[in-house]
Amino acid sequence: MLARTRHATLIPVKNMSRAIGFYTKKLGGSLNMRADGEMKDYWASLNIGKSEFWFVKPPKPEKMKLAYNTFTVKNIRSMVKGLKTKGIKFEKAETMSPKDKVEGPITWSPYGASAFFHDSEGNMIMLWQNTMM
Repeated sequence: MLARTRHATLIPVKNMSRAIGFYTKKLGGSLNMRADGEMKDYWASLNIGKSEFWFVKPPKPEKMKLAYNTFTVKNIRSMVKGLKTKGIKFEKAETMSPKDKVEGPITWSPYGASAFFHDSEGNMIMLWQNTMM
């Protein structure tokens, strides 16, 4: 039933202009629409790759400690390197099992590789490279 629909992810923001700048300039997104008038600082939509994101300013601040947004990439090393050149600061990599290996900000597990960073609004974002193919 939903197989032919599009999907959008809501992202809470504190400062709409700053968030739009981060997602367009640092992550390569494109702005679809930003609300006018009184809603200018409360709603916008962007595309990054095949994904659509709706930025919303919630009535009260939200604290997010999990990565609710994950970008799957073909070459995590290359992506991390490219994002670092744009000023992205990655979290320190952590291991979850004895089989995991750390390479800079990337954790390599038997299933894939991950790296984490925060957007301009404090939301955690995960990069993921599947290695099980």
